[in-house]
Amino acid sequence: MSERSEKAVNNHKNFNSCSASVLCAFADAAGITEQEARTAAAPYAGGRMGKCGAVLAAEYVIDKKFGAEAEGIKAEFERRFKEMNSTVVCKELKGSLTGKPIRSCRGCVTDAAELLDEILADKE
Repeated sequence: MSERSEKAVNNHKNFNSCSASVLCAFADAAGITEQEARTAAAPYAGGRMGKCGAVLAAEYVIDKKFGAEAEGIKAEFERRFKEMNSTVVCKELKGSLTGKPIRSCRGCVTDAAELLDEILADKE
């Protein structure tokens, strides 16, 4: 696990939301401060936008880092996350509708951070 991925997991262990955990760990890649990352991540937390907050945070980093090229990279990110977890929808991941969780929030933070790290390394 990379330094950023470990930081994302530690952020989550320290009671940060899934989105803030990922976005704060990758704030430098997005060209923002950790405080700006925490503010930007707030609307994504807890599945409030439908998708997993960790996924949305990673996609925010991709948008900031790659600009016009971001859409294709985000599609690749989502495809790979779905290969791991079958969905990017928070309620489905948490099992809110079925009572059968697919992946824990911490697991989603880990997966999103590791995938983002791989994508950043591949594209740089």
